[in-house]
Amino acid sequence: MTISERLTEDMKVAMKARDKKRLGVIRMVRSSMQNEAIKLGKNELTEEEELTVLSREVKQRKDSLQEFKQAGRDDLVSDLQQEIDILNDYLPKQLTNEELETIVSETINEVGADGKSDMGKVMSAVMPKVKGKTDGSQVNKEVMKQLS
Repeated sequence: MTISERLTEDMKVAMKARDKKRLGVIRMVRSSMQNEAIKLGKNELTEEEELTVLSREVKQRKDSLQEFKQAGRDDLVSDLQQEIDILNDYLPKQLTNEELETIVSETINEVGADGKSDMGKVMSAVMPKVKGKTDGSQVNKEVMKQLS
């Protein structure tokens, strides 16, 4: 079952359960996916493109969450955290730090990187392997740490 199909099914369940929060988040994600399909000139997105849209939505909320925490807006923080939790249900299982370390070290060996000057080469090789499974900033930190 694709992410779009799961979203459609879960939207029906949320409507029946009168779960307004979940319904709103699902509708928003479906809308984002539809907009992305229009932008790309397609009728349907591939699984990878759907993951890209989902990851982008989670990242936007995490960025906003940080800003709201710094501003002391606890009312908005809890709402955003609920939205992030709902969106995470549709993302693949997130990588642990150990799994990420292993992937990065294997990739460094594959591309033959030996210093910070090879950062771009390593990042471009790692990102397709971890798409949707971890945040790009975590990958960046791990690559920097291992190339130092």
